[in-house]
Amino acid sequence: MSILGNIIWFIFGGIFAGLGWFLIGLLWCVTIIGIPVGLQCFKFGRLSFFPFGKSIKYGGGAGSLLLNIFWLIFGGVEMALAHVTFGLMLCVTIIGIPFGLQHFKLAKLALLPFGAEITED
Repeated sequence: MSILGNIIWFIFGGIFAGLGWFLIGLLWCVTIIGIPVGLQCFKFGRLSFFPFGKSIKYGGGAGSLLLNIFWLIFGGVEMALAHVTFGLMLCVTIIGIPFGLQHFKLAKLALLPFGAEITED
């Protein structure tokens, strides 16, 4: 079922979600200081292309907390709001609920990307 969900997700919007993460990652990689943030964005861009069958485990220490605060100030809130908006629009229909839930998963990730690990279900 996750293969079918990933195919439908990719065709009907997942490509745009992933490209959004990659665009933000490229912008972060312009500076040397932003490269770790950009690499994290690339990792989550790959998740945004095919999110079904994957889960996110949150953790991390003081370094992750500082990077998450920095991230929230410079781009995390906008990414999270975009995912929440698309998630709410998709949850209007019964068919769209699984896809809306994936957007909510990505919205939480957009708020706290550092210290998060992607795992297979």
